[in-house]
Amino acid sequence: MALSGGPARAASSTATDSSAAQTSQGLQLPLWLRNILGEKTQPSGPPQVSNPTPYAETQPTTPSYEAIPSFLNAPYGPPSFGPPFGTTHMLGDWGGIQPWLQKRGLYFAFDVYEDIAGNVAGGKKQDYTAAGQVGSTLDVDWDKLLHPGAWARDLWLHLLVVNGNGRNLSRIYGDNDNQVQQIYGSRGNVVAHLVWAYFEKAWLDHKVDLSVGWIPTGVFFQNSPWVCNFMNVWLCGAESPTKYLTGARGWPSGNIGTILRLMPVKQMYVMGGLFAVSPHPYNGGISGWSWGQDGLGKLSTQVEIGWLPAFGRDHLVGHYKLGGMYDNSRYNDLYEDINGNPWVISGLSPRKQSGQASVWVIADQMLIRRGAGELNGLVLGGYYAYASGQTSQINHTLVAVLMDTGALWHRPLDSVGIAFLWSNFSRSAIASQELAASHGLALPGANFGVPYGIQGHETIYEAYYGFHVLEGLSIKPDFQYVNHVGGTTVFKDAVVLSTAVNIAF
Repeated sequence: MALSGGPARAASSTATDSSAAQTSQGLQLPLWLRNILGEKTQPSGPPQVSNPTPYAETQPTTPSYEAIPSFLNAPYGPPSFGPPFGTTHMLGDWGGIQPWLQKRGLYFAFDVYEDIAGNVAGGKKQDYTAAGQVGSTLDVDWDKLLHPGAWARDLWLHLLVVNGNGRNLSRIYGDNDNQVQQIYGSRGNVVAHLVWAYFEKAWLDHKVDLSVGWIPTGVFFQNSPWVCNFMNVWLCGAESPTKYLTGARGWPSGNIGTILRLMPVKQMYVMGGLFAVSPHPYNGGISGWSWGQDGLGKLSTQVEIGWLPAFGRDHLVGHYKLGGMYDNSRYNDLYEDINGNPWVISGLSPRKQSGQASVWVIADQMLIRRGAGELNGLVLGGYYAYASGQTSQINHTLVAVLMDTGALWHRPLDSVGIAFLWSNFSRSAIASQELAASHGLALPGANFGVPYGIQGHETIYEAYYGFHVLEGLSIKPDFQYVNHVGGTTVFKDAVVLSTAVNIAF
């Protein structure tokens, strides 16, 4: 997490010093609009963080060790759709309401995101859909709100709810294991789907940080500042295949759990989490509010270490992470039955495998700096993730990305990027599909959906350009080429075009 996930960042301090009459790209607003927006209050002290708005907005950032609350923004910040602290709003300071709330420890953000996408070629059929969400974040600083004493210093409550809408384009054109739309799925047909609700407490100047409550695991683990610059869901909101495992479901699915992070120095952290595993299709029910689901007896453990260097006089930031997950639940083997034979043709129950594991490596490095911020420059990144092929339909995923801002063409708050995503389907899943096909049986599916044909691998090529229109408003056209739709050769390769609009009020 965000997310939320993250944006290309503000290009320089001169942009943030501009008056409310101009956006940081020099756009002069009409007088009537300036009167509505009001004068924007410039924050004092260290630069504050703005989370990725869903997801790839161009907001300023600050290193994780300077961020408050530390866990909300560290090591990269969750893939939220709204900025914490109310620092980035298209409607300014809400006529003085935001400063009044923040002085009392209440940080509120409201955001609307809509995406129109269509596959103009390939796939099962051509179609287009709209998908989006409306939601809000509330962060409560109990020390400011109640002044109860020293024990409440760095004690926070974080709440995020969303309302999702739309249709899934990938399912329509025949891809059940991947999603080309960033905002779709797992939100439920409810007014307010709960994504997270947890308390956070920090000690020793944020060297020790504890969170307890309803937490999406991918908000903190296997998260990077750039993943939600891209639209494809294999990247955004934690990475594939880990987030498709029951014990590590990513945003917007939450989990009852706790996370402890130790950050003895600015450049390193160690983080561990313990979460209850839901055996149901949706954690917390379709709404996310049903925490007392039955069958929560098993646990998932995640551990991650990170190195956050900054090289040279330009402070070329890098993020290097290594992590793993183990879930002690029992899962169906994708090939063997209770006697070790193929269950597809034996008719016997699948063998139960004890435990499910995943490991990942994530890295990115700024090569050229364009201005202030952790991603404000030319950045090369990528990741590799593995999950056990006996129980996960996809067992290997490899990603490479290259990103930059628009500083070279005098659009410093714009962002641009390309990505290569490749996922391989496990031998166990493929063997079961081949046996089913040879016996005229329906192809079996698993945690990546039911296939249209025998699977092998799927490759995504993606490119985007994010236009920063004005503070709190962005438009992002996106291109994706899907090779081996759904991991098969049943359909022709798909070409998907989309445009996303995000408004942070």
